[in-house]
Order: sequence, then C-alpha cells, then structure tokens
Amino acid sequence: MYLAIEGAIGVGKTTLARLLAPRFEASMLLEVFEENPFLADFYADRDAYAFQTQIFFLLSRYHQQRAVPSLLEESDHLIADYTFEKDALFAGLNLSGDELNTYYEVHEALAEKIPLPDLIIHLQADTDALMQRIAHRDRPYERDMDREYIDTLNATYKTFFNPDVHQGPPVLKIDTNHINYVASKDDLDWVEKRIRQTLKMPPYQQQLPLDE
Repeated sequence: MYLAIEGAIGVGKTTLARLLAPRFEASMLLEVFEENPFLADFYADRDAYAFQTQIFFLLSRYHQQRAVPSLLEESDHLIADYTFEKDALFAGLNLSGDELNTYYEVHEALAEKIPLPDLIIHLQADTDALMQRIAHRDRPYERDMDREYIDTLNATYKTFFNPDVHQGPPVLKIDTNHINYVASKDDLDWVEKRIRQTLKMPPYQQQLPLDE
C-alpha cells in the first residue's frame, strides 16, 4: 500500500502520517519543505519569489518521489504527507503567464516518472481552524500568514480533490473540524478504519458508525 495524505497548510498531514505509520507498519516519506531557501521570502513577498520557490519545491519533490519504488521494496507499506500533483496546485495559485506555462511544461515531463499512490487522504478543515493550527505550531516563516491566501488555498484543495472530478487515485475525504486524532485514540482508530475500509485491508468493517 502506498498512501498519501493531502490538504491545506496547517491541516495536520505530517502529524497523521506519523501516527498512522506504526499502525500500518509503514515507512514514511515526509516533505522537506523547510530546506527551501526561498520560502521565508515567498511568504513576505509572494509575487517576487513565487517562481523560485515553486521550481525548488518541484525539483525537491521530484527527487523524493523517485525513491518511492525502492522504499516500497524495503517495506510493504509507505505513507507520504504530500502528493507530487499538489505542486501544480500551488503553482496555479502562485504563478501566471510565461512563468506558469514554463512550470507546467517541466511538471508534466517529470510527473510521467512518478508512481501514483493507491489512495489519497484529503484532510479538510475550515479556514479559521487552519489559521489556529498554523498559529499554534508557530513556525517563524508562517507567523504573518495571510488568511486570504489560506482561504483560497483551502477552497482550491476542495475543488482539486473532489472525488467526482479528480483525475487520478481514489480520494478519501476526512473532515478534521470535529475530530482530534492527536488527543483521542478513538478518533485515530476511526481514521484508520476508514482507510482500511476504503482499501479493503483487513481488518475492516463494511459500515462504520461515523461514516458520512
């Protein structure tokens, strides 16, 4: 099983990956976003640093994702806290004109060599909840995070990963507004059961009491 967790900034992707890994006896592939030398400048002036930031992320994520087959050889299961296709989602928000066209050409060429996950978990939360979580983790470059940017990103994720229109692996939506898988074992159990149910991985139940 190759599982990828997605969602807007602050929704809890990496946290969930770390919590699920021992339950599935899975290796982890975690995004190395803090190594991007343009990230702090991007949040201070998105127009000026968007292209540099996006290209760095694209190449970094590409090199990481190329390691997926070897990681799956070492372990039966792999959980990632991002997908390669998310990079294009951010590019569509941050770039325009010739820069965006150039980006799409490079992304398309690289994406052909990237293995797809068996399932994408799309974590969702209201923008106010995302802003609270971003403030709580208190990363220096996120302290002046623009709420409008997060709100737009949140809406874009919901549209992009709508299971009815998304082209790619199946998408499992998890609304995190009213669950806390960090503090509640029951909530984490429920998330795990949803994943096993969707992938038909034993043990799983056909119907779960908290299903939508």
